[in-house]
Amino acid sequence: MAKLILSMVLGGIVALILHIYSIFVVKPQKVRSKLQEQGIRGPSPSFLLENIREMTSIQVQALQSAQKKSPKAGNGIAHDWPFTVFQYLHKWIDEYGTTFIYSNGSIQTLCTTDIDIVKKISLCTSLSLGKPSYLSKDRRPLLGQGILSSSGPIWAHQRRIIAPEFYLDKIKDMVNLMVDSTRLVLNSWESRIEKEGRLADINIEEDLRNLSADIISRACFGSNYSEGEEIFQKLRTLQSVMSKATIGIPGLRYMPTQNNREIWKLKKDIDSMILKVVNQRAAGTHEQDLLQMILKGAKHGSDVNEGLPSDVSLDKFIVDNCKNIYFAGHETTAITATWSLMLLAAHPYWQARARAEVLEIYKDKAPSADMFRNMKTLTMVIQETLRLYPPAVFVDRTALEDIEFKDIWIPKGLNLQIPIAILQQSPDLWGPDAHQFNPGRFVNGILGACKSPQAYMPFGIGSRICIGQQFAMTQLKVILSLVLSKFSFSLSPKYNHSPVFKLVVQPENGVHLHLKRLS
Repeated sequence: MAKLILSMVLGGIVALILHIYSIFVVKPQKVRSKLQEQGIRGPSPSFLLENIREMTSIQVQALQSAQKKSPKAGNGIAHDWPFTVFQYLHKWIDEYGTTFIYSNGSIQTLCTTDIDIVKKISLCTSLSLGKPSYLSKDRRPLLGQGILSSSGPIWAHQRRIIAPEFYLDKIKDMVNLMVDSTRLVLNSWESRIEKEGRLADINIEEDLRNLSADIISRACFGSNYSEGEEIFQKLRTLQSVMSKATIGIPGLRYMPTQNNREIWKLKKDIDSMILKVVNQRAAGTHEQDLLQMILKGAKHGSDVNEGLPSDVSLDKFIVDNCKNIYFAGHETTAITATWSLMLLAAHPYWQARARAEVLEIYKDKAPSADMFRNMKTLTMVIQETLRLYPPAVFVDRTALEDIEFKDIWIPKGLNLQIPIAILQQSPDLWGPDAHQFNPGRFVNGILGACKSPQAYMPFGIGSRICIGQQFAMTQLKVILSLVLSKFSFSLSPKYNHSPVFKLVVQPENGVHLHLKRLS
């Protein structure tokens, strides 16, 4: 009996070793060989960690180099942050060309800045391209199998439910709500200015996060930020903790490390709090807001076996999509509003020009949806902000079956990656001022701003383009126009320009502004 048990244990160990060897050596080598035959190269992988060690080493050197340079203020701020934050990609582009392959653990990625391939990907409407599995696995506590991370029929099912809630006619009805929420924050800024004597030094980032959270809560979930404050705070903490986690190493997310234990606890708490809100909603009668549509869509999908796979419960479907909308609906908009005000503070000419336009359109009238169509300068400012500081820095796809782009055969399971931040600051596409803040480049729209409109993708591309982009643009116009109509502002000496990537691109130390009330 003992020999039998020992042989079974040894057999299991051997099987595990062979499985690991297949994942990290055999399969990657096959994929690399097929791509190398097509002229595609990349950095040489090491066993288990693949290119992770090299990526880390390059980034440490880039960070040390950046720390030696003193941050500049005002017009001297350097916006070429992708060269530091993603130095490893720049190094590999220089070495291997615009299309190359690298490995993040077991994740094989074909990275491209070839605009012709980007065009092909953007035009692909087939379900044969989906989101990478690591989003629903390694990022499961934050995204689960919600609309941001799912693929195939379940994604199509979720889009049918959620997309109509962000159509323009629905968004117009939300403008008054956005205005009311924004005025509450601006009133608090006015109070601080009065207390501090005509000028206040305010770190705007946290206030704008809370504001955006309040808007998405009230617009889509029938509550306000104060009621969902704990959910938002825990989601923010979860985002920060997960940004430290290494992806691509099979089994690592199951190890009881300190980081993983914190992630597990946060996920449990967040899921429980969201279900509490859902159960309260189910017990009463409420307006047909987004939460009601998710509840109805989840039950419909379950009843007729449409869209929901057997391993996705009603509760999981609802919780995952609520987390996706909470995260995408407030995080990205808040960060973009923060970067926009920083850029306007650093460029007084554009601040004055945008303010003059806003005041001319408002003329002491209450803001309305129709007014925003005429705010051309403000739209250009937002577009340029999204070009320089896109909240999502990658378009990531996975080939769910063998597929071909620009005569490149891409095997099933290979990830495709477009680095948005790098493409949107390419001098070849945007001109010699690609790293500078120049909203005027959008005076004739996106088509006239660069050599190829597909190079502009702050909301993603193709059929997976962000369904909330109109909601986000409207919210940004409300917030920025009201701030411009009430305050003049400049960068505080406390401001330290330090963009960092923590699942989104954000200012590491917030954004401090000097605010004055307009006479």
